[in-house]
Amino acid sequence: MTDPAIIAHLSQEPRLAPIVARHQLQERPDFGGDVYFGLLRSITYQQLSGRAAGTIFGRFMDVFPDGYPHPDRLLELSVADLRAVGMSRSKAAYLHNVASFWLEHKLIDQEWSILSDGEIIELLTRIKGVGKWTVEMVLMFVLHRPDLLPLDDLVVRRNLIALFDLHHLKGRALLQAMEAAAEPWRPYRSYASRYLWEMGDTEL
Repeated sequence: MTDPAIIAHLSQEPRLAPIVARHQLQERPDFGGDVYFGLLRSITYQQLSGRAAGTIFGRFMDVFPDGYPHPDRLLELSVADLRAVGMSRSKAAYLHNVASFWLEHKLIDQEWSILSDGEIIELLTRIKGVGKWTVEMVLMFVLHRPDLLPLDDLVVRRNLIALFDLHHLKGRALLQAMEAAAEPWRPYRSYASRYLWEMGDTEL
């Protein structure tokens, strides 16, 4: 259940208030702060339906005897092994990239709480195949960072533009206008973004 203080804060913004009143945020899986696991799962789920991705990720997890894709164990699997459970060739390579990066940078015991959102984005987007959006999703749903505004997310972007009638703007002017529109939502823009995901086309 969403903290009543967060609901109260977001309800103060007139454009978002009706959305907050109409929707209850869906519960999300708890990954126990495991950024590595969250990245692997996020990569697997990209551009797939939830059901298809869940099936593939389940098969992937079943490959490992203890049910966890430890980086060294993951690197022992070939691209062909990963394709056999349903991964595309590119996703198989990206999973290997994450595992290699984790070992190379000794991130298994990394204390993420000492790093800012920006520092984590800068670090993890060095991994080939991991973009800003992927890291933002990990920040929101694995580390539970409360103030992300993922403007690279198509649904967040579309609904923010519609909510504030910004269709006439393009490029940098649009980006600045979206950031300004969302400013009153601080320090809970992650939650506001989730409400934007809950919006249906009939509400725009």
